Amino acid sequence: MSSAQDGGAERPSWAPPQLSGPEGPRLHAALRSLELTVRGRLDGLLQGNHLGLVPGPGTEPGEARVYQPGDDVRRMDWAVTARTSEPHIRQTVADRELETWVAMDLSPSLDFGSAACDKRELAIAALAAVTHLTSGGGNRIGAVVDTGTGPVRLPARGGLGHARALLRRVAEVPRAEVGTRGDLAGLLESLRRPPRRRGLAVVVSDFLGDQDWRRALRGLGARHSLLAVEVLDPRDVELPDVGTVVLSDPETGEQREVRTTPLLRKEFAAAAAAHREEVAVALRRAGCAHLVLRTDSDWIADVVRFVVARKRGWSGGAA
Repeated sequence: MSSAQDGGAERPSWAPPQLSGPEGPRLHAALRSLELTVRGRLDGLLQGNHLGLVPGPGTEPGEARVYQPGDDVRRMDWAVTARTSEPHIRQTVADRELETWVAMDLSPSLDFGSAACDKRELAIAALAAVTHLTSGGGNRIGAVVDTGTGPVRLPARGGLGHARALLRRVAEVPRAEVGTRGDLAGLLESLRRPPRRRGLAVVVSDFLGDQDWRRALRGLGARHSLLAVEVLDPRDVELPDVGTVVLSDPETGEQREVRTTPLLRKEFAAAAAAHREEVAVALRRAGCAHLVLRTDSDWIADVVRFVVARKRGWSGGAA
């Protein structure tokens, strides 16, 4: 199936700006629009201590507060409880100077989209959100990008200027030719070695194909907090009822003409659902937080729901 948006319809307001092809001033304008969108809708999440997108509540002791139903009893402050005769829990302050590394899988399977945008644009939008949510307070962010032709490392630094430059450099990475196979396992290994200070490792990918990346992800999780951003398109999970269609694999170049019968559509959906479940289980076993973004969904609303749920869980309340 083609990678163009169905019918060339106008993008909905929540869709990321078009990053496929624009250069120079047009690319700058698109990235600026993306930055304003992220800031406008995520700034409310940055109030208080360091957001801690995934690293958890932190390790530095904070203030004690009265226990509330649903709080994690493992955080009970028994000294204050004994002194006041009222149950208290000890809050913690998130660690400062977080170093975040993002593994950006931009292999040819992401150069496709049948809804509001293509998966590559959504992956870059996810990077913009991660950059914004982990910036400030001396934090640094870097990236390793791979289109299937070998990883490109962008060093971790702090500051708004670096964050903008990082996003632009990732957006400018040329697309690989059709037939180039992605190597997510190799991308994760390049993030894992040489060892870096403990921090946050974010993996942005559609996680299609073999799951030979599981061991590398577990190794990465032994040292870092993990977040996986799974980028999906509706055509990754179901086939449309359009009669005869040509399916192509961008990472092998193979094409096949098929008729989308009800049986084929049912089998395709079942196989896709089974693969998604296998990916979710592998991520869970690696201790990886899992955020799913789709090209047919308000991606930034999904980010907001994910972050709010994580913060609520860390505070001890019900998710």
